Amino acid sequence: MIKEKDPMGSAIADFHATSKAARLRVFSPMFDEDEIPVTTLFRSYDAMPAIEQEALQQARGAILDVGAGSGCHSLALQQLGKQVTAIDISPLAVETMRQRGVRDVRQQDYFTLDGHFDTILMLMNGIGIVGTLARMQAFFMQVDHLLAPGGQLLCDSSDISYVFEDEDGIIDLTGVEGYYGELTYRMRYKDVIGDEFPWLFIDPETLRDCAASNGFNCDIIAHGEHYDYLARLTRR
Repeated sequence: MIKEKDPMGSAIADFHATSKAARLRVFSPMFDEDEIPVTTLFRSYDAMPAIEQEALQQARGAILDVGAGSGCHSLALQQLGKQVTAIDISPLAVETMRQRGVRDVRQQDYFTLDGHFDTILMLMNGIGIVGTLARMQAFFMQVDHLLAPGGQLLCDSSDISYVFEDEDGIIDLTGVEGYYGELTYRMRYKDVIGDEFPWLFIDPETLRDCAASNGFNCDIIAHGEHYDYLARLTRR
């Protein structure tokens, strides 16, 4: 990723340097314009949602933090005395993590990474990088490639079917093409505009089905406050 098309990395670098940032804006054809509060990317362990805290506690051995962003999860893991490798495709995020004290950080795409890890960690809907259900097979092939024997993947996501509820509480997917959790986004920070990218929100049952068809078990180990959940994936 080049810096000129890296809005999230630009926001992270700005906040780290000045303790303030402009709006990190998010656009999608399906929704109104949204915003990611940059301060949440720098939250401490105590400020994290319960399911993220649970994931950090459950992480063990050699840990891979995928899409690590500002490094908040990696830093929390280090404070817990755990061994973690942080990866992100953003050069600005990677440099910020180094400056913040993440000891092992790499600019790396998850899908081309080599190595062996006891825990793969994908938080803040990190499994969204898969993009579409059609890429789940490739995703699980890479999980299988990276996981050490007896290893686990911990990820959180959300079932966004509630977005399609009508006034009577009935989910109406009329007019929705494909899987309802397959979205497209674009981000903007100041004058930095990123490329459009696919992002996946996957409900627990669909994740279980995808895991089973690729030789993995999927256990839901925690539920959040707003349709979100934490899952553990392990080889069968």
